[in-house]
Amino acid sequence: MPRNSTRNSRGEGRLDTGLVLVCVILAILALVSPRRSREQVAATLRATVLSPLVNLEAQSATVRAAVMSRGAVLQARGALVVDTFSLRTVRDENATLRGLLGLSARLQDGFVPAELLPQRTGDEFTMTLTAGSNVGVEAFAPVVTADGLVGMIATVDRNTSSALTWAHPDFRVSAMSVDQTAFGIVQPHLADGAERWLLEMRGVPFRAKLDTGTLIVSSGLGATYPRGIPVGVVLGEITTPEKWARTYLLRPVVLPEAIGPVLVLKPARVQLGVNGVWTSVVAADSAARAVAAAGDSIARKTAFDELAARRAVLDSLRADSLAKADTIGGGLGQRPDTTRRQGPPPLAPLRR
Repeated sequence: MPRNSTRNSRGEGRLDTGLVLVCVILAILALVSPRRSREQVAATLRATVLSPLVNLEAQSATVRAAVMSRGAVLQARGALVVDTFSLRTVRDENATLRGLLGLSARLQDGFVPAELLPQRTGDEFTMTLTAGSNVGVEAFAPVVTADGLVGMIATVDRNTSSALTWAHPDFRVSAMSVDQTAFGIVQPHLADGAERWLLEMRGVPFRAKLDTGTLIVSSGLGATYPRGIPVGVVLGEITTPEKWARTYLLRPVVLPEAIGPVLVLKPARVQLGVNGVWTSVVAADSAARAVAAAGDSIARKTAFDELAARRAVLDSLRADSLAKADTIGGGLGQRPDTTRRQGPPPLAPLRR
């Protein structure tokens, strides 16, 4: 056995040596042969022995180019998305700041500006503000934005404060419609899913019916919220066990994702009131109601005019038929039979 293994190793060594010598001889021949001959040999080798390797290299190059181009496209799209979101964020922030500046200009004084701090407790119904007792913030102070009511201050530290938003289960505000025809208590709509972020107005007198789109504002009853702060917009009536009062579902005017910088009203400003501060919102709702009322009055007037025209036509037809009957009866020397040829009875006068 050892002799056979020795012979095998010697044979393999000779084979390797022979292959090396053959390669050296071929290399020398390739160097000394004419250029045209070398190119012909290389082309023959590429078309026969090396053909699979050449095809594999070509496919690898194509795949690499496709991957590189796809990566470039994805990078360009990602950069475009980032720029779009950045521009949208900046635009929304600018709009919020402009609205807050307009609100502060209408309030003039009696408020404290504050920004939101990151939440540590994970409670999505409260928020921490960068304003505390050192700048005059007190508990139960209203928190507002340019759109309307956000909530109220719950606890106050020296440099920060915690506020309950309108989505907190303990939130309550006495509210009314802008035309002061319906009063009730607004509280969170404790439902599942997306409806959890809605409000409901309870205790509305049964005789007071609110239309969809009616603006609801704070009524000023109580010592927390002054009158006139927008709270929500009526979405519709919901059924409850209470048969002596109505309950309406509201869409809050301040959406959770729109809460950014806020203003905290001081007690002196609450006592003074906020009349005229959110006039544009109330005026828009009043204008919409006026347009609807004008449309109803125009429709009624058109209906009355149409009825009057029809009555005039019927009266003229009746007069013509009576005149013809008189002419025929007079020519025959007989009195016309008014019981048979009598026209339609006159219409009752219209009541507007």
